[in-house]
Amino acid sequence: MVRTKEFDEDTVLLKGMRLFWEQGYEKTSMQELVSHMGIHKGSMYDTFGDKQSLYIRALKRYSEMLKQSVQRRIADLTAKQAIRMLFERALHPDEDSPRGCFIVNTAVELAGHDSEARECVHRFWNYTELLLRDLVAEGQQSGEIPSKLSAEQLAQFLNNALIGLRVMVKTIKNRDKLHQIIEMNMSMLE
Repeated sequence: MVRTKEFDEDTVLLKGMRLFWEQGYEKTSMQELVSHMGIHKGSMYDTFGDKQSLYIRALKRYSEMLKQSVQRRIADLTAKQAIRMLFERALHPDEDSPRGCFIVNTAVELAGHDSEARECVHRFWNYTELLLRDLVAEGQQSGEIPSKLSAEQLAQFLNNALIGLRVMVKTIKNRDKLHQIIEMNMSMLE
């Protein structure tokens, strides 16, 4: 007889995601995960597999959530407003979120030696670069953004700058400095 789960899988996954996001992969033990997620060890393995499998699922869920949030936030914005929002969001994530970006944390901690983590990071960064390219192209077509550089070149530049900003947010408390960096990046669209 198959037992029914006594927990909501997504709710438990989000709890695991948050713990990984706050502490990183290496620092987070299976016992901490089980305790934090509020499930039994057997349920953990039956539902999510091992620690690495849980981490990848959490990373994919984070990526999905971030994409959905971005799409909602840019829906009614002009191209430049949408690009600025992406940068501003790096400085002001949801109030109850850990500092920094879970994807950037993964890139720094795991991507060098975990091919599945590296692939997840690359997929999200490719998504962001394509989104930026589309926004720049839209802005160029409307005349909001000059066409002196190709949309692809500007998207590569902006994506790199956005990733760098997400790293800096983890350690720099001087918001004025971070806002100046955003302004410098936005000046590329003048």
